[in-house]
Amino acid sequence: MTLVFTGGGTGGHLVIALSLAQAAKGHGHKVVFIGSMSGQDRQWFEHSTVFEEAYFLETTGVVNKKGFGKLGAMWKIFKAVIESRRIVKSLHADAIVSVGGFSAAPAAIAAITMKRPLYIHEQNAITGKLNTLLRPYAAGFFSSYETGAGHCDYPVNEFYFQQARTRTEVKTVIFLGGSQGAKFINDLALQCAPWLRQKGIFIIHQCGASEEERVRHAYHELGIDAEVYGFTTQIAQLIARSDFAVSRSGASTLWELCAARVPAFYIPFPFAAADHQFHNARYIVEHNVGWCERQGEGILPKLQEAISSDIQSKSEALGRLIANNGAQHIIETVEKDLKDKH
Repeated sequence: MTLVFTGGGTGGHLVIALSLAQAAKGHGHKVVFIGSMSGQDRQWFEHSTVFEEAYFLETTGVVNKKGFGKLGAMWKIFKAVIESRRIVKSLHADAIVSVGGFSAAPAAIAAITMKRPLYIHEQNAITGKLNTLLRPYAAGFFSSYETGAGHCDYPVNEFYFQQARTRTEVKTVIFLGGSQGAKFINDLALQCAPWLRQKGIFIIHQCGASEEERVRHAYHELGIDAEVYGFTTQIAQLIARSDFAVSRSGASTLWELCAARVPAFYIPFPFAAADHQFHNARYIVEHNVGWCERQGEGILPKLQEAISSDIQSKSEALGRLIANNGAQHIIETVEKDLKDKH
């Protein structure tokens, strides 16, 4: 079969596209990507060894535009839908798999207008606007937060499961600000650092490239030997070494920490669309396997209390929240559905 994967804009969407494409390729299918010239799509897949072909179309997000900007964005999507239809037809694609984000709109709409099966993976606890619009027309909808036929384990890199272990005490804390960094989390880490040193707890801190110099200098001024990274491709290895995480609650990071069985204190990005990061983290809190606090004053004592708590039960329970077959399950479900349709 030929499967077209679409979506992206951010790494959270693209890492899912990669996981699903790798699973599909492992099953012997031809995999193709349709994304956008904007966002991170080209950085990820322009020279991909996974996708046999990759197309990048001229599109931008619509939701964050106003007036003529919104009309211009919609015109770009319309032209990209026409181009996507041409690509899908030339490939004789059997199905389109969308991982969401503004990059997904043209190929997903092309699938619907061409009556090709469309499958959607939703990363977040709150369904995005595009996925909400397209869901009624989809042949399948996958989510790690919903129960029922569409429930799936989140596609996470196998390394996290391989390195998973039960944490019994906190010897190392990792602060995760994401690729762009998060000044609030960086400042919180520096506030907490003297207390952590007093407790004999080592600090790993991924602070974002723009904040690296400031954060390194601040640790030096405090006389604290922290392991600081601006940006690194070794996050999985750093998480494996850690016993506790302080992090934003983007879906991929959240589920990676679950797979590694690292209890986490989540501070959702307050300006995330539809407040989805808060709802992602609330799912963890409702299962009693982590903490979530809004960004603001008075957060330090709550973090210290969490680090001082019994983390073993949460670490053990995290391992039961996710299994390592997420991408395989989705691809096998798509295969079965397409076979039944024929």
